[in-house]
Amino acid sequence: MKIINGKEISQAVRQNLKTRVSELSKRVSRAPGLATILVGEDSASKVYVSSKIKACEQIGIKSFHNPLPTSATNQEIIDLINKLNANEEVDGILLQLPLPDGRKADECINSIAPDKDVDGLHPYNAGMLTLVKSWDDIIRQKLLVSCTPMGVVYLLKYSNIPIKGKNVVVLGRSNLVGKPVSMLMLANNATVTMTHSATANLKQITRQADIVIAAIGKAKFVTKDFLKEGAAVIDVGINRAEDGKLYGDVDFEDVKDMNINITPVPGGVGPMTITMLLNNTLIAFEKHNGL
Repeated sequence: MKIINGKEISQAVRQNLKTRVSELSKRVSRAPGLATILVGEDSASKVYVSSKIKACEQIGIKSFHNPLPTSATNQEIIDLINKLNANEEVDGILLQLPLPDGRKADECINSIAPDKDVDGLHPYNAGMLTLVKSWDDIIRQKLLVSCTPMGVVYLLKYSNIPIKGKNVVVLGRSNLVGKPVSMLMLANNATVTMTHSATANLKQITRQADIVIAAIGKAKFVTKDFLKEGAAVIDVGINRAEDGKLYGDVDFEDVKDMNINITPVPGGVGPMTITMLLNNTLIAFEKHNGL
């Protein structure tokens, strides 16, 4: 087994971002700006937002944090988003999910200006991803792509794991990970199979994969009989068990003796998700300033 170290790769990417932020900020006399919105008092969401704010500070991105009470209505959330849409110092807007019960996340996300949607969840940005044919197009057009799927691509590329011509199997069809990561694999010239809860003969399909991307939210679901020797395994799952520990969708202990490349949980995809949020903020900043 060879570990794909998300922490190390993330730090390498962030160092590059820090240099770019410094250079570009001097050219336009302001730093990129990321606005975060946290509705309510969810402890996990607070931790996530704090880590994103800290990451911004480390590379020179200006943070605008906007807490709202649990009682905030959909319209109050949207009103805040509209103010941030109009704020020229704000290049990206992050609405921390999930929202408190009763709030309609889709309505709020759809109110974010597409050019400030650094989570890549607005229908415009999701649709643009389906229209491009190549990775070069994604980079050239400066598309804002969902952060976790983009992080998966960076993990593979920085680890020198080829994607072109490879058989990729994606477990999960969510709008957040499964669908966009499938589009990104296609853009990198892979042959992609997207599987889900109704897929028949799942193990037979995954055993043919050169790259397996597990994003189904079921702890230790993928065991060694799902994988072939030599495969690369990207574990997107983050599942908290009764013992308080975090586990991925892959049974790490069961597969540890296999000849595979694999991301650990934690320390794999997670750090890259935040790094891609920073990258998207910089992309939005470049577009807003014609860079």
